[in-house]
Order: sequence, then C-alpha cells, then structure tokens
Amino acid sequence: QVQLVESGGGLVQPGGSLRLSCAASGSISRINTMGWYRQAPGKQRELVARFVNGGITDYADSVKGRFAISRDSAKNTVYLQMSSLKPEDTAVYYCNLGYWSPIRYLESWGQGTQVTVSS
Repeated sequence: QVQLVESGGGLVQPGGSLRLSCAASGSISRINTMGWYRQAPGKQRELVARFVNGGITDYADSVKGRFAISRDSAKNTVYLQMSSLKPEDTAVYYCNLGYWSPIRYLESWGQGTQVTVSS
C-alpha cells in the first residue's frame, strides 16, 4: 500500500508564491509518473504539472512560466513551486503517483491540499 503525504497549501495574495510538497511511501518498485493535479469548484480535475518516464516534465499551458515542478528521487518526493499566483489558481491540489508494485501498474492520489489566491 502506498501513502502520499501532501503539504504546503494555504491562502496567498495574487502575485504571491507557495510551495507544495508530496512524499510517497510504501511498496513502490518503480515510479512512472508523479505530479500534481487540481480541481476548482464546479470544474473537472486537471493536470498542473508532472514528471513522466523518469524525467520528462509536462505542464498545463495555464501554469507554464509560473510553476515549476522538481523532485528528490531518493525521497520519492515532488515539489511544486508556484509563483505569480492568480485567483484562477484557486483549487484543491492533488498529488498523483503512477507506479509499478512490482508487476502491477497502480495509481494513487493524495488527500488534497487547498490553495486559495485572494486579496
């Protein structure tokens, strides 16, 4: 069983910054994808940023140039540095992990962390 522990959400003013972190633990043989999705009220969950196949990064167009995903592979942890935040970035942010354990491909979600951008 895999556990994802998220932290770093909160309230920030427009133009401000926040850093999210997500640490994965448990029976993980190999990580395929790890990253962040978000869901705003009344909207579908959408990709924000993720690592794919070891090192390729994938960003939503709406966050390119403002958000940066990074990772500590030794700790199975990913970070999302969010800058120049806008009110439309307000959402619950979820960590997502796609992994092999050991021959089955599984997916796990974190519990979500609220990010609110408001003056």
